[in-house]
Amino acid sequence: MNIRPVTAAERHWGGLDYFLLWAGVGISLAEIWAGGFLSTMGLWLGLSAIIIGHIIGNTLMGLGGIIGSDHGIMSMVSLRPSFGIRGSRIAAVLNIIQLVGWASIMLIIGGRAGAALGQGIGGVFATSRFWIILLGVGTLLWALYTGKTIWKTMQSISMVAMVLIMGAMSWVSFTGLELNLIKSAADPMPFMTGLDLVIAMPISWMPLVADYSRMSKSTSSAFWNTWWGYFIISSWMYILGLVATLMTGSTDPGFLILQTMGTIGLAVPALVLIVLSTVTSDFPDIYSTTCSVMNISPKVKPNTVMWGSGIVTIVVALLTPVEQFENFLLLIGAMFVPLFGVVLTDYFIIRKRRIDVGQLYKRCGEYWYVKGYNVSAIISWAIGFAVFETVAHMQYTVGGTLPSIIVSGLLYQVLTSVSERRGEKIAYGSASDRQD
Repeated sequence: MNIRPVTAAERHWGGLDYFLLWAGVGISLAEIWAGGFLSTMGLWLGLSAIIIGHIIGNTLMGLGGIIGSDHGIMSMVSLRPSFGIRGSRIAAVLNIIQLVGWASIMLIIGGRAGAALGQGIGGVFATSRFWIILLGVGTLLWALYTGKTIWKTMQSISMVAMVLIMGAMSWVSFTGLELNLIKSAADPMPFMTGLDLVIAMPISWMPLVADYSRMSKSTSSAFWNTWWGYFIISSWMYILGLVATLMTGSTDPGFLILQTMGTIGLAVPALVLIVLSTVTSDFPDIYSTTCSVMNISPKVKPNTVMWGSGIVTIVVALLTPVEQFENFLLLIGAMFVPLFGVVLTDYFIIRKRRIDVGQLYKRCGEYWYVKGYNVSAIISWAIGFAVFETVAHMQYTVGGTLPSIIVSGLLYQVLTSVSERRGEKIAYGSASDRQD
């Protein structure tokens, strides 16, 4: 792994690889849990938020991946044309924080579920710490082998196994749980807030999707298989969480379903699901943390960073509560929705998918702007973030996602146009300038 573009000869991922990758990412107890948050909206509004939210979120995520597959570049490198070489490092730091946070949350959720199902065995198997460490080590190993032949084989086998077990979970949800449908709630969640919570999940993968799409043989194939793989499975998980919570009122629908599977003799498949779903949805966080660190300092050794980030996520998971998961999702949306409003506007509207790849790594080159930062992009991002937070705190019915991405994108386009009319030129360095 290195920060330089993947050459055409090195791109060997096909459509099935992307479908299995993102379908595996979508199978997650966290997504079932997130679906449960929508229960106060009722069944039909909840379903509508899930479908519409995934259509919007998946499309944005897929568009971010196009930049990687077009030019063979990592996600954080794809931010350099809009934010500047040094400006992209700001986003990389935030991405590292959110990836470590995500990985830790997944380990906590998996650890709690594993401990609950392991009570029948007793001993260390009934402790969440054991499962957090086991899942953390498995995630790290999965990340270290990303893209290799053995990894592809294991990813395919795991995906088939998880789909079969998810079929059993769905059966349990609709037939094994006691029916107690909640028809209304005293304080229902506004529809647009629910939509923000759904969009936030695929958006959380947007800052790393190009880390994988850069290895694609075809941009179209990578986009559509990423889109459908995640859309089908993630929507399924959200619906499971929504229905299970409506039927039982549980605050942790994923755990409830797994526990029910255990009581009807399916404890082993449930444990297998915990291990595989946590590993396949968590390893991208470790791998892409490394990519983000390399955007900040290309000289680091990838395996060393992976080991370090893997250990950090285990430690954080052992020490951190998970009760603020809903707020964490909304914060991710607030940070990265306006950021990619700028990036997508820059790439698709202003540059029309044209980038000088060589300049992405050149100090004082085309993407250096002002000391490595594009002030217009940073201002647009900051105002977009403020819009998202304002809408969220004022609880306006429009939600934060759409206003934030529209404002940041339009403002960036205006500021860029003003700069061009003023005749501002990008400073170029001499031939002796070092590579950054």
